[in-house]
Amino acid sequence: MGKKKIELLSPAKNLEFGKTAIRYGADAVYVAGPLFGARKQAGNSISDIEELAIFAHKFDAKVYAAVNTILFENELDDARKLAFQLYEVGCDALIMQDMSFLQMEMPPIPLFASTQAHNYEISRMSFLEACGISRFILARELSLSQIGQIRNELKAELEFFVHGALCVCFSGKCYISHFEKGRSGNRGECSQLCRLKYDLLDDKGKVLQKDKYLLSTKDLNLSEYLEKLLNAGITSFKIEGRLKDLNYVKNITAFYRKKIDELLARDNDLERSSNGKHYFHFEPLPDRSFNRGFTDYFIEGRNESVINPQSPKSNGQFLGYAQNCTGKQFELETSEEIHAGDGLCFAGDADLNGFFVNKIDGKIITANKIVEIKDGAMIYRNQDIAFEKLLEQDLTERKLQIDFEILAENNKIVFSAKDKHGNSAEEVLFQTIAIELDENILKNQFSKTGGTIFEVDNIVIINNQNTATGQLDEIISLKKSVINSIRRTLIEKLENQISINYIRQKRKNILQNVIYPKQTLDYSDNVSNSQAEKFYLQHGVREIENAFELLDDNKGLVVMTTKHCLKHEIGDCPRLSFGMESTVKAADNAKSMYLQNGKRKYKLEFNCSECVMKVKSI
Repeated sequence: MGKKKIELLSPAKNLEFGKTAIRYGADAVYVAGPLFGARKQAGNSISDIEELAIFAHKFDAKVYAAVNTILFENELDDARKLAFQLYEVGCDALIMQDMSFLQMEMPPIPLFASTQAHNYEISRMSFLEACGISRFILARELSLSQIGQIRNELKAELEFFVHGALCVCFSGKCYISHFEKGRSGNRGECSQLCRLKYDLLDDKGKVLQKDKYLLSTKDLNLSEYLEKLLNAGITSFKIEGRLKDLNYVKNITAFYRKKIDELLARDNDLERSSNGKHYFHFEPLPDRSFNRGFTDYFIEGRNESVINPQSPKSNGQFLGYAQNCTGKQFELETSEEIHAGDGLCFAGDADLNGFFVNKIDGKIITANKIVEIKDGAMIYRNQDIAFEKLLEQDLTERKLQIDFEILAENNKIVFSAKDKHGNSAEEVLFQTIAIELDENILKNQFSKTGGTIFEVDNIVIINNQNTATGQLDEIISLKKSVINSIRRTLIEKLENQISINYIRQKRKNILQNVIYPKQTLDYSDNVSNSQAEKFYLQHGVREIENAFELLDDNKGLVVMTTKHCLKHEIGDCPRLSFGMESTVKAADNAKSMYLQNGKRKYKLEFNCSECVMKVKSI
């Protein structure tokens, strides 16, 4: 059996971001086409996706197209046509949530179930696997033990988010944005109401928390759990961030590339899923890019708080504690080098407060304005001028190692180039008289591959010419211009051959008479068109309610279901007390609470047996 292939999957906002992610270490990228991507602001043309696929495939890297919104009836034909277009331009898989893709005529492209397809319940995933899904992007709320259970039950590939912003709601089950703004998260138009301030009220109306970001999660960082995730069955590690900036993609991709490579170096049964060697021009550090503070979420169960109640903005990198604060100045003991122009911040009484550094004199920091920092305040840097400039130099390279061989015989010289994966190219120079082969010149000229995706590992020269009877004036030397021309031709041929030899996986049509694990579907199953409805009916479902976005009356419905629990957050959990078993017997349902933002009020219901909180419109 071959080695298990491990994939680092990075976001591609557009063509430039996608190419950059691959250069900085991604084995695959995910990108949206012109329609139906779950980030409406991150759509791309078909021609750009084609160019990205051509570039990626040179490194045996993959391009996955996100078509993971729910589809309305008038969009079905366009979605089907888009699937064929994406396949024809080289995409390696479609990421989808709408079940119409399993019902419509489709190209033979693998289908991945988006995390919005609620990849949490084993029975549902087993059904979808039987219907042809070859990869599941698992729900972020899962623990290591739950991932292990899924791995034991399924044969499909398992992908898991390891870094980036978190949806506080189970993905695909959040309707609060559509309820308030008419902008559906399932349609790529989330208005991020979870990042707003709320008051928390008890069931009698008493204010328990005032003006806090009670639903705003920290950012995910599972960099210390990669080996455990591998052991649990994950083979694709996903970075969130199709709306993040380019330097974020560089830094975070490079960081996880190095972490994963360390794991692969220790395990001979594992290998990366693409080719190439990286030369990084900087030391990647996650806290120097956008982050709201980090959490491991529920990977080892419910432990510390998963939210940042003081701000949805970037904290950045922790530097140290402020001392001797007066007006525009304070002292800061830190091992980090701070520069004029850096953006610093600290948590004030209500929000995150920020300022720019005007001057540094030893430990004394002078801000660009009067800042009311209290002694002992934690100081963060959320704009690192020197690091940003370093990333913008864009000097990181990814290279494919190749060997050149030069074989000289009496009537010809055969020049060949080979990579480490069975691809080769050849150029023949015929001759009528002997040609002098100067090894130093040949090796020097053939080693010049700058500006290409290749670097030379070995150059072998074999001279089988019979020059013993020749006269000196009958032996000629190869000109450097000729050598350079041959080298350029070989590199072009080899690059083309790599593209020709790239093999895409194809989806097999699976027609199994499998029964869906439920007979009744409600609005949270997101059925929004006739093809999805037909799919479920053919698999034993009897009653199907329209998707939330199609309901005439959506008041009184659950608009968010989350593992994040505000009872736990304030220390009032009937089951647990900040990670420790409580002597209080778990109630099936704890008393309700309320969230309020201005005139908008929501009821919180607690299902303690399943350890989830539901936000209900009223």
